[in-house]
Amino acid sequence: MEQDYDPHRIEDKWQSRWNESRIFEPEPDEREKFFITIPYPYLNGNLHAGHTRTFTIGDVIARHKRMLGYNVLYPMGFHVTGTPIVGLAELIANKDPQTMDVYSRLHGIPDDILETLTTPESIVDYFKVEAEKAMRAIGYSIDWRRKFTTTDPTYKKFIEWQFNLLHDKGLIVKGAHPVKWCPNDNNPVEDHDILHGEEATIVDFTLVKFTYDGMVLPCATLRPETIFGVTNLWINPDIEHAKIKVTKDGREEIWVVSQEAYHKLTFTDRTVEFIENVPGKELVGLKVKNPLSGNEVITLPASFVKPGNGSGIVMSVPAHAPYDYLALKDLYDKDLSEYGITEDLKEIKLISLIQAKEFGEYPAVEAVEQLGVKDQNDPKAEEATKMVYRREFHGGVLKENTGKYAGVAVSKIKDILTRDLIDEGIGEVFYEFSEPVVCRCGTKCVVNMVKGQWFLNYSDPQWKAKVYKCIENMEIIPEEIRVEFNNKVDWLKDKACARKKGLGTKLPFDTNWLIESLGDSTIYMSYYITNKFFAQGVDVEQLKPSLFDYVLLGKGSVQQTAIDTGLSEQLIANIKSDFDYWYPVDLRSSGKDLVPNHLLFFLFHHVAIFEEDKWPRCLAVNGFVSLEGQKMSKSKGPILTLMEAVGTYGADISRMYILSSAEQTQDADWRNVGVESAKKQVERFYKLAMEIIDSGATSGIDDELKLIDRWMLSRLQQCVRETNNDMTSIRTRSALQNAFFLLYNDIKWYQRRGGSTLLYDVLDTWVRLMAPFTPHICEELWSAMGHGEGDFVSQAAYPIFCPRFIDNDAELAEELMCSTLSDIEEIIKVTKITPKMVALYTAPEWKIKAFKMALEMKNEGDLNPGKLIKTLMADPENRKYGKDIPKYVQKLVPDLSSMKTERFEMLLGMSLDEMTILKENIGCLANEIGCTIQVYNADEPEYDPENKSKFAAPLRPAIYLE
Repeated sequence: MEQDYDPHRIEDKWQSRWNESRIFEPEPDEREKFFITIPYPYLNGNLHAGHTRTFTIGDVIARHKRMLGYNVLYPMGFHVTGTPIVGLAELIANKDPQTMDVYSRLHGIPDDILETLTTPESIVDYFKVEAEKAMRAIGYSIDWRRKFTTTDPTYKKFIEWQFNLLHDKGLIVKGAHPVKWCPNDNNPVEDHDILHGEEATIVDFTLVKFTYDGMVLPCATLRPETIFGVTNLWINPDIEHAKIKVTKDGREEIWVVSQEAYHKLTFTDRTVEFIENVPGKELVGLKVKNPLSGNEVITLPASFVKPGNGSGIVMSVPAHAPYDYLALKDLYDKDLSEYGITEDLKEIKLISLIQAKEFGEYPAVEAVEQLGVKDQNDPKAEEATKMVYRREFHGGVLKENTGKYAGVAVSKIKDILTRDLIDEGIGEVFYEFSEPVVCRCGTKCVVNMVKGQWFLNYSDPQWKAKVYKCIENMEIIPEEIRVEFNNKVDWLKDKACARKKGLGTKLPFDTNWLIESLGDSTIYMSYYITNKFFAQGVDVEQLKPSLFDYVLLGKGSVQQTAIDTGLSEQLIANIKSDFDYWYPVDLRSSGKDLVPNHLLFFLFHHVAIFEEDKWPRCLAVNGFVSLEGQKMSKSKGPILTLMEAVGTYGADISRMYILSSAEQTQDADWRNVGVESAKKQVERFYKLAMEIIDSGATSGIDDELKLIDRWMLSRLQQCVRETNNDMTSIRTRSALQNAFFLLYNDIKWYQRRGGSTLLYDVLDTWVRLMAPFTPHICEELWSAMGHGEGDFVSQAAYPIFCPRFIDNDAELAEELMCSTLSDIEEIIKVTKITPKMVALYTAPEWKIKAFKMALEMKNEGDLNPGKLIKTLMADPENRKYGKDIPKYVQKLVPDLSSMKTERFEMLLGMSLDEMTILKENIGCLANEIGCTIQVYNADEPEYDPENKSKFAAPLRPAIYLE
């Protein structure tokens, strides 16, 4: 066995043996099953460090459960539907410079191969091979018999069945709805298709129609109630506007809007005709009519108005909008004669329309003055705006000057007022993004009101009720994400489920459309089970709806299904038996970015299609991974591919680093300096293990054990318990802290203290404990320890906590030794003394009594200083310490009150003889310090020249250096 750690040699060796032995290809048996899935990767590039985290967490859980005795299924497929792969093929075919550079330099694709990836099919074929190669290289325990891509003909049959079923249930509907739309691709876009603005939502603005000389100047607002407080409109004089004819529901109007707004309006449910361009300057200084109050208000110049926001014309409410107040104030002393404006703008009276208890007449003015905002460019202006809007929304009501709306809460007025404005023909709804959205093709997206579009009816209250029930009954890790899931369900609206371009399955009841990429990725976990059989040569035409009905839903009979499909009854029965054994999903583990989309749809479709016993049992969510502080991107970089990480550092080091770098929902940052540190840790593990193996150590568990041996066994069990607890909660960082770092330190202390009897036994447990995290190196060590060729540590029993090995007294004894040594070393460091002798003083009897009495009182829930002092002073023996007891108690009680439960329980039953322990270990302490050690009892110290013994306390001997 080689002493030097060679990760690639070891990893190639054990991956080859796993493949040969097929140990990760489970079949149903009598064991309890555990079915874990993670999101299959999208194949528009090589897997990167972000995938490494999610996939490795899944693999660690799978390996842990397997070693705990579960029959574990961990499958994998590849997602390729949608538009990104089509867009990538076009970019490569056109030799787009950035794309060619990124995929050549960062993805590591040879130029001669890259130039051939000009069709979606060639890209899929290339990256599915590379993705599997990468996942095998890092050692994932995946059952590769079940792999598929989402364009496989058999998978398409499965998707057709699913969507026909949803359509039959009335959960897919046709209508006109606002959707995110790419004008270039002429398609709706989903999160997977978006380059920028993945978090953007579609927001419904109210479009208020101010008028001038037969023209409409529409203003988009989220607060239609503020119309009552409008004093002016803002227009950017430097941008070109458009005069257009707008027709909707038979009403024809002439509008003036920004050029960008004109473009956006062409995608709405309005007929729009361009008339002419209008310079912004011509629109400033007009007196326009407020459609609700009838008042005339002036249009004023404002360079801050962005043409891409709303209609490009903004209404101003300076009494309630800090930015409007500041902008108006900034114009007070400006010469606006070039716009024909001669009136004194200071004469414009602010109009107050909302009463909020935190504010007086003019909330915007008060907020600006309270925060000391200088002008509209002051960053504090945003803070003032948020403060006013928040307080008015949550506690404000409309004033008398709002007419019939007086007394209505601001939080309830929007829908009421918008409906009235629409009914009166002076308002409309206008959809806008919450932030800019850019398609992967580079085109700026718009909100398109699509007619004849197919939608998943996610707003259906009955459907949502089932999802709420599923969320309530399932486990979610971490628990706090449950609220987020419920909130997302609450807000979810109908969602477009079909597109005209891209890869995918045709909508079976309307073949002009393709099912979009998130719609076909919801219950594919069930397909993993069936595809093992389909991949063995089942003809596509045999996959009739009745087969899926019978296997997945239990409808019909095996005999009729065999007649329908031409498949044998035995094969159909086997497929159904496998499905009934493996389903439902026991754990779905995913990155947190999928909470508002994929994971949500995963739940919706499961509750719609399956009975409750097949609903998912658990969801787990983890954070993102950045690269040296930068967000990774497959298409733009930076990116660290999984293969590059494994090629540079090895699989186990990469796994160790990514798992220990952050906890669960926290985001991780892949940094080279951190990976180098992980490399040294893994090398230390291998070196120490090989030293133990090469020493010829054998099991000593049945030998007579010394105190230090009992300590080692107890510490080992603590690590086993904590590691298993952490793994149950998917806290991989904490699990590794216990399974590796703390245990390594304990083993080194054990050796430093002369322990050797249990080294083989400890290593046996340690290797099994670490096997889910660093499986290759653990297989190598397991083999070196004498286990046979077919005896894999991956299939060995995972260490389980054994309470009989917990020895609190042994742990406290070593803690006494360790802390005493540490205290001596600290005193030497501070005083710079080179001691000739060190005197230790163990606690006097009265302090030991006080300590034990305090522990008992805390255990009974009755610990307070006064009672403890009184009880101690009742003992005549203690009265001579009358001055010292209150001081000691005042320090002791707070320490015990704040003590963690585990620590308290350890101390409660202790029976340590500190004098005996220290005397037995004088040799060890003397060897460490390099001088003579003397131990005295503080009650009768034979030698105490500086009266140090008075500082002695339980588990904290006093120290004198000579």
